Amino acid sequence: MFVNRCHENEHAGMHNETCDMHGMSGIGGCCNNTCPPVMECPQERVCHREMCYEVPHIIPVNTRIINHHVYRHTYQPMYTCTMEDTVSNVYDNKCGF
Repeated sequence: MFVNRCHENEHAGMHNETCDMHGMSGIGGCCNNTCPPVMECPQERVCHREMCYEVPHIIPVNTRIINHHVYRHTYQPMYTCTMEDTVSNVYDNKCGF
């Protein structure tokens, strides 16, 4: 994996000499030893995750009971009877009282 990294740089000739001292052949093949690892630019992976939450909501519901009292008025005649006595006085017109 790191074998070809020595030859991808713009200064390939200078790295070939360094690799030759560590056991590399000048053409890009590897003999017995490996080159030191080359530090690459860091890469970033972005993982988007969705978090689902259940949020219970408490909704107070008040029941209002309204009692409507309706009075229906009915009328029934109640008959009564009264009696009156009248008195009339009749006087005879007698002379000589």
